[in-house]
Amino acid sequence: MFNEQQSGKMWSGRFREPLDAEFEAWQRSIVFDWRLLPQEVAASKAHASALVATNILTKDEGAELRAALDAIAAEHASEAGQALVRNHPSAEDIHHFVELSLVERIGSLGLKLHTGRSRNEQIATDLRLYVRKQIGLVVEALAAWASALVEQAHAAGDSVMPSYTHLQRAEPVLVAHSLLAYVEMILRDAARLNDCAARLNECPLGSGAVAGATLALDRAIAARELGFTAPTANSIDATGDRDFILEYLHALTFVGLHLSRFAEEITLFATAEFNFVTLPEAFSTGSSAMPQKKNPDLTELIRAKVGRIHGAAQAVTLQLKGLPLAYNKDMQETQEPAFSVSFVPQMLSLVARFTAALQFNRERMNQAAQSGYLNAMAAATYLVHKGVPFRTAHEKIGNAVRFAMEKGVELGGLTLDELRSFGPEFAEDFFPAIALAATLDCHDVIGGTACERVRQALAAAPQRIAALTTFTQEAADASA
Repeated sequence: MFNEQQSGKMWSGRFREPLDAEFEAWQRSIVFDWRLLPQEVAASKAHASALVATNILTKDEGAELRAALDAIAAEHASEAGQALVRNHPSAEDIHHFVELSLVERIGSLGLKLHTGRSRNEQIATDLRLYVRKQIGLVVEALAAWASALVEQAHAAGDSVMPSYTHLQRAEPVLVAHSLLAYVEMILRDAARLNDCAARLNECPLGSGAVAGATLALDRAIAARELGFTAPTANSIDATGDRDFILEYLHALTFVGLHLSRFAEEITLFATAEFNFVTLPEAFSTGSSAMPQKKNPDLTELIRAKVGRIHGAAQAVTLQLKGLPLAYNKDMQETQEPAFSVSFVPQMLSLVARFTAALQFNRERMNQAAQSGYLNAMAAATYLVHKGVPFRTAHEKIGNAVRFAMEKGVELGGLTLDELRSFGPEFAEDFFPAIALAATLDCHDVIGGTACERVRQALAAAPQRIAALTTFTQEAADASA
């Protein structure tokens, strides 16, 4: 006999026994996939268009379905509406919720929408739309952070700071040059994300459960409406693919790595021991015990929160490994890791405003760049220009540095006679060759810290940043 208890399920016909109540609650995904309502509505409207073109639906029925879907999306757009979705008493997932809502609004016509499709292709489509939208948000936020770094680089002018290797002072560089290093990281991050967006931008609708739709649907109709470049080429792959989630998460791990490196560096530079930057009070907190404290909470939280991104990528890797073709219920578990990193655009927005508010202690940085023999490389280069082999020049300057350390002066504090004790090549022109400006400008190569090279890099940066967001905005809007 027909089991009334199962009648509300999308798959109830074959079953006679009721689900274990605890298992039923445990396996429901509506508690997290409610976030996909905008994508589910968009994909359902696109499927309705394909059904109209195949004469499964009349134009009037298609219009009625589309209007009802829009109404469902509008009704649940607010936080209160979203709560109604995730707390729905009987919907298994977001697909089931939309179907139940359609039937409530327009009766049996709501049941016709599932003609020629499977939840396997629906979730594959919804998730692609969701990830594509998130990529757009992240890239936009990356561009804002890059712009804030460029503005700070402009404001720094010709200010100088030490560069570091092994956390030891290495050579003087322009502050702008150091800031632009993070811009390069951001450009790579955005390129990876845009590559991911381009690869995922194919439409699974029409793939059916695994073998393809049983109706002669024009798959290009849904693909165009949703802003995809084309339908997916293989139904088995389309319904069983979650590569795009894993690729998205791995691309975000690079964003997290670079955010964390920046956060660590600013945290160090804000200490009294460095005193290179002053933390903006709007992004800092105090101590409940020590009245003098100003703590770098934003940068510390960034370092911690990027662990979530790495954890999400590892979780999906383990969830997908070893799965046979095609769809498996295991794939439901890939959704929560994808949703768990939705904080990244906000985090980037905060770090962009934080970056814009940083104050660099230029005098302190300039002093640090002129002590500790940071011009030793320039000094060795001076000898190279005098015809001394570099290895020999390196040894001569190393000996001069040791002598200067024992004397308690910088290289420029040695007399010409003292310098000539290390080699006859030293002359009066040695001293201007190791002055700060010359030490910077001897790095006159593409990507170097010479003043003119950095000015060129700064001039080129805005256009390079603007190019980050050229990924089809129409496609991103389609998944909104």
